[in-house]
Amino acid sequence: MDAVLFDMDGLLVDSEKIWFQVETEVMERLGGQWGPTDQENLVGGSMPSTVAYMLRAAGSDADPRDVAAWMLAGMTSRLAEGVEMMPGAAELLAAVRHAGLPTALVTSSLRPIAEACLDGIGRHNFDRVVTGDDVTRTKPDPEPYLTAAGLLGVDPARCVVLEDSPNGVTSATAAGCRVVAVPSVLPVPRAPGRLVVASLREVDVEVLRELSVAGL
Repeated sequence: MDAVLFDMDGLLVDSEKIWFQVETEVMERLGGQWGPTDQENLVGGSMPSTVAYMLRAAGSDADPRDVAAWMLAGMTSRLAEGVEMMPGAAELLAAVRHAGLPTALVTSSLRPIAEACLDGIGRHNFDRVVTGDDVTRTKPDPEPYLTAAGLLGVDPARCVVLEDSPNGVTSATAAGCRVVAVPSVLPVPRAPGRLVVASLREVDVEVLRELSVAGL
């Protein structure tokens, strides 16, 4: 194992509930309604795909740039109040860094949202950060994880990715990485080269190394 790559929303930080709050408020502003099924359709997606979905659902002709700005303002203002780490996240990050393994944060969220989270997560925990602003194709495309591996100078096949969404898992798998899935909003099925767990508390450096070497 040459590196460990971490997703952000729903994996390291408990932000999916914040996304739901902001999406609900923006949809009300657009004259529409928002529910759990709508959020499920967007977990692990990008801001452009979220905005496009919301405009279709609301039947609105609002400028997509305005909607994205409302989303961004809502998320950054809430995250500035502090972020709640997912169970086991802080401990795993500390263990990976103690082991001397290169790391990257790989998120579909835009840079300002990632920046708002990083103070709470710990900027020192990541050698590289790849956001939705840094790629032309976001998850489920493999580009985000291929970009992170390239920045770290490692082979994607020798990386282990930690993800919570089907989109993220698809992205990491297509990039050739081993994957630990910790499903949050949507289920993730078991598959070769993938470990599915209920919480990051079930994961340590040895578990990551075993997955990297042997697969499943």
